[in-house]
Amino acid sequence: MSESHTQPSSRSRTLQNWNPENPETWDSKIAWRTLWISTFSLTIGFCVWYLVSAVAPKLNEVGFDLSTGQLYWLVAIPGLSGGLLRLIYMFLPPLVGTRLLVGVTSLLFIVPMIGWFQAIQNPQTPYWWLMVLAAMTGIGGGCFSGYMPSTGYFFPKRLAGTALGLQAGLGNFGVSLIQFLGPWVMGFGLLGMGMFAPQKGADGTPLHVYNAAIVLVPWAILASILAFAVLKNVPVKANFRQQIDIFGNKNTWILTLIYIMTFGAFAGFAAQLALIINNTFGKDSVFATSGEYALSELPLGASFAFLAPLIGSLVRALWGPLCDKYGGALWTFVGGVGMTLSCAVAAFFLNPTSPSQFWYFLAAMLVLFFFTGIGNAGTFKQMPMILPPRQAGGVIGWTAAIASFGPFVVGVALTMTSVQSFFIGATIYFVICTVLAWIFYARPNAPFPG
Repeated sequence: MSESHTQPSSRSRTLQNWNPENPETWDSKIAWRTLWISTFSLTIGFCVWYLVSAVAPKLNEVGFDLSTGQLYWLVAIPGLSGGLLRLIYMFLPPLVGTRLLVGVTSLLFIVPMIGWFQAIQNPQTPYWWLMVLAAMTGIGGGCFSGYMPSTGYFFPKRLAGTALGLQAGLGNFGVSLIQFLGPWVMGFGLLGMGMFAPQKGADGTPLHVYNAAIVLVPWAILASILAFAVLKNVPVKANFRQQIDIFGNKNTWILTLIYIMTFGAFAGFAAQLALIINNTFGKDSVFATSGEYALSELPLGASFAFLAPLIGSLVRALWGPLCDKYGGALWTFVGGVGMTLSCAVAAFFLNPTSPSQFWYFLAAMLVLFFFTGIGNAGTFKQMPMILPPRQAGGVIGWTAAIASFGPFVVGVALTMTSVQSFFIGATIYFVICTVLAWIFYARPNAPFPG
């Protein structure tokens, strides 16, 4: 057979003769180029999804008057909208193709960024509109359930752990990026933004909180241009009815519960961590209000919140090759054990008698996020190994959709119960999911090793 018949054609927008499992019909350059461009867009998407968590701790400092409960709800709403949008995005890859999916989505990121840029400048912005803008940021999290299955179409199973680990890990890095970049750019005027007057912080210093909302707009535009100019589609087609057959496979449900543990915890704790720290140990805690300690002596959530998701994201990206080598099931189980133990330790320090106990809590959370990275990498390696390609893409999208409700669930739970009680409940859930991972996937002679 001639090379023209065996090599995938890249002249049209849809690749022909594409089969990643056959070296003669797979082009690694196309696959990796697709991965890097879609991951660039996904990283910006996660920045958009967690934009509210970066600006919420600063809103009252620049003139807003929001209660603790209102702030928790505001940070929780992107999790709800992101999860709902993932239920839509999970069906899009075989319907619209990678090129259109990434190109259009990158442009949609701009809408909530501009909305928040305008709203933050006016402390009289009504709370209902802030909630609408928070819901709009869900597009940044929703696209994950389209991007990841799409990437799975481009790589053979032997590289699935590495490819999906890199995309998810570097995409998740957007959580940490916005929580670090946001507070940093709030401290000065961006180039060409001198027309917008700074607001005043609690201590009278100028604050450009709105900068966090606008700084990534040019990069979203670049991501869209790259997608339309470079990306291709693969000939994987399925209608809605064909795609819902994943729900007849029990692995769909087991892996969903497990991924709620790994990514749901990552997303939920990352979104609320700054507020948890401020309300338990920092500027809004009993230690501050009692006057026992000076505000300058207390840890501030915004200064540390980015560390935890940074660790989880990097571990997820780096653990992919290990998952390819040793299998995902082992690492999913290891991640569950580590998360269970570290969450229990963190809960112990959530009824503190001294602000200094913050450092023990922070250490436990950093360890917890380390193991979320391992668990996330392991779970996503399992899916393409256990399931056929089209079903694997659907299950990746579905599990990602349900787990992305994490920020909403955590936020709502924190308005209904104490932080310590929630962490105890999370620990119990982690135990259950870790046992499931062992019984079905990780133990010797497990029914579904992968």
